[in-house]
Amino acid sequence: MRLLIALLLPWLTFFTIGRPIAGVICLVLQVTLIGWLPATIWAVYALSQYKTDQKIEKALGRRG
Repeated sequence: MRLLIALLLPWLTFFTIGRPIAGVICLVLQVTLIGWLPATIWAVYALSQYKTDQKIEKALGRRG
């Protein structure tokens, strides 16, 4: 679901993963027609990093 949001509304992705300042910056970037593609790429990348961080935290939490 978040991947779909990242493709359609990139700025909203940052709010769902707890990065509101990046969301505002992404919204400003997305307002321009040229900025839509970089905003989408940035949102998908940030989402993948968020998922990786969640997996690492889960793995470390189970060990300790």
